[in-house]
Amino acid sequence: MKIEAIDFFYCAIPDVKNIGDGSQDALLVRVQGGGHTGWGECEAAPLVSIANWICPMSHSACRPVIDAVAGQTVEGPEDIARIHREVKALGLDIAQTDHTLSGIDIALWDWLGKRLETPVYKLLGYTESHARDPYASQLFGDSPEATFTKAEESRASGFRAVKFGWGPFGLGSAEEDIQHLEAAREGLGPEIQLLVDVGTVWLDDVSKALSRVSAMEAANIIWLEEPFIGEAHSSYLELSKAFKTVKLAGGEGASNVYAAKNLIDHGGIGFIQIDTGRVGGISAAKEVADYALTKGVQFVNHTFTTHLALSASLQAFAGHPGKLICEYPVEPSILAQSLSHNQLERDDNGLVNLPDRPGLGIDVNIETVKKYLQDVRIEVNGKLLYESPTL
Repeated sequence: MKIEAIDFFYCAIPDVKNIGDGSQDALLVRVQGGGHTGWGECEAAPLVSIANWICPMSHSACRPVIDAVAGQTVEGPEDIARIHREVKALGLDIAQTDHTLSGIDIALWDWLGKRLETPVYKLLGYTESHARDPYASQLFGDSPEATFTKAEESRASGFRAVKFGWGPFGLGSAEEDIQHLEAAREGLGPEIQLLVDVGTVWLDDVSKALSRVSAMEAANIIWLEEPFIGEAHSSYLELSKAFKTVKLAGGEGASNVYAAKNLIDHGGIGFIQIDTGRVGGISAAKEVADYALTKGVQFVNHTFTTHLALSASLQAFAGHPGKLICEYPVEPSILAQSLSHNQLERDDNGLVNLPDRPGLGIDVNIETVKKYLQDVRIEVNGKLLYESPTL
C-alpha cells in the first residue's frame, strides 16, 4: 500500500491563553492511500513541525521529513520501522525531527490497522488490551480554595486517582504550595490517590524541591512529576533519595527513545511518562514501555489533549499486565473535546478500554478540523512550500 498523500492540519482555538494547557491547539497528520485514511497528532508547536516537514535542505543530514516519507510503501510494521530509520538519518541535525515524526508514525499505524482491519495494539504484538485505571488530570486552581473545589468535583465524578499540576504551584513560597497540597487532599479525602505535577518549575534546583518534601509525604501523594527538566538526571536522583514514600515521575518531554532510557537508568524515577506525540510516535513509545518493564519502572502515558492522542498513547503498553493507571484529561479545550466523534469513555467500573476496532478506533470530526483550521502559507523565494490543506 503506497502513501498517496500526507497532510498537516494546524488547528487552534481563537484565544490561546498563557496556561499549561496543550489542548488549545493541535497539529493533525493525515495519511491517505489505497482507499484508507489514517490520523495522527503531534504534541508540538504546530508551525515548527510544519516547517520541519517541508523546510529546504540545508545539507545531507538536515533535510525535510517529507523527503523520507512521501511515496513510501507500507505493507507491515517493518515498513514503519524502516521509515523511522530513514527519517532520522535525513533529519539527524534537526532537533524537531522526532516531534514531527511522532504524528506521522501514529497516522501510519492507524492507516495500516485500517487496511489490515486490525487494532494497532495487535499489530504491535499484543494479544489483548488491558483496561486502565484513569487518573483525572487537571491544573491546580488559582487558589487553594479553587483546588479544593476541583478535588471535590473529581471525587464526585468517581475517579480513584487525581493529578493536579502546573498553575501557581512552585512559583511562590513553600507555604503557598503546602496550602494547595492540603486543599487537594482534603477535597479528595483519604482514599483517593493524589499525584502532583510541577512542570519542571525548579529546572535543576534540588533545594527548592527539598523544602516541600515533608508536606508532600504528609499529603500522601503517589508521585511528584517533573520537578526538573528531563536532562537533569543528577537532580532527579538526588531528590529521589530524599523521599521515603513518594516516587518521582518524568519523561513527558523526552523527544526520543534514548532520552527516556537515560532518565530511567540515571534519574531514580519510579514512573516514566511518555507522550507518543513527542517521543517518535507509537513505535518509540512501545520501545520505551518494554524497556521500562525490564527495569521495574512503571510506564504511564502522557496525554493532555485529544482522545485521538489518548488512544495512540494507550496502544504502546496495552498488553502490559497488571492494574496500571493512565492519564485521562478532564479539562480539554472545546477543540480537543470535539475533535473526534467517539471518545474513550470510562466503563461501569471506571476503567478505560481501547476500542476493539481497526487502527486507533477513533473517528476524527472533519467539521471540527474545518472550524479551527489556521490559514497558513510558507514560501521561500516565491516558491510555495506549504499551505493549509482543504477539506
